Amino acid sequence: MTDQHPTRSTEAFFGRRKGKQLRERQAEGLEKLLPSLRLDLHSQPPADVADLFPVSVDTVRLEIGFGGGEHLVHRAEETPSTGFIGVEPFVNSMAKLLSRVDELGLSNIRVYDDDATEVLDWLPDASIDRIDLLYPDPWPKRKHWKRRFVSQVNLARFHRVLKPEGLFCFASDIDTYVNWTLLHCRDHGGFDWQARQSSDWLTPFEGWPGTRYENKARREGRSSAYLTFRRV
Repeated sequence: MTDQHPTRSTEAFFGRRKGKQLRERQAEGLEKLLPSLRLDLHSQPPADVADLFPVSVDTVRLEIGFGGGEHLVHRAEETPSTGFIGVEPFVNSMAKLLSRVDELGLSNIRVYDDDATEVLDWLPDASIDRIDLLYPDPWPKRKHWKRRFVSQVNLARFHRVLKPEGLFCFASDIDTYVNWTLLHCRDHGGFDWQARQSSDWLTPFEGWPGTRYENKARREGRSSAYLTFRRV
């Protein structure tokens, strides 16, 4: 059998899937909670994605690549009337999040542990109020740029699933990826950058709790940019 050459559909936007061995409690939590909270993409999506949650929610947000889950948990606690869909293929990160969900008894989180493009293609048109892409893998080498999550293909996905006036929020400490995102959103034409002065994109999003990636960037002397785009 010949090796399949990676293409846009076969080459993942993420790297490794698993790190060090999970602690016993994390492994148990993953086994217990993931099946009940994981989106079933083999089923028909509900006409109203709010129905994915066992509690009443009036808005739905999607976070792609939630890492350690600090931001997702903070937002879910902060706004219990919002439903959150978190996507993260890294097993250790998913286990960490599920442990916090169980500990805090959060009912407004659903998850998916594979490629976020699968979720985006499954969701109905104009169904999501906000998409968060926070400190995504920058794939700094030019030969890997095609693996950056922000692309014309994925912006078209964002535009389809976001409600009119819905938000796409992006944060990164990598200048080249910030510029890349600005240029791609400009070229797409369906996203209006909300900054009106330089301080707007240097100021964290309202209620921002910070993330471990942000803290690492600051320790290493890098500042972050926070970009907000409105779907038009």
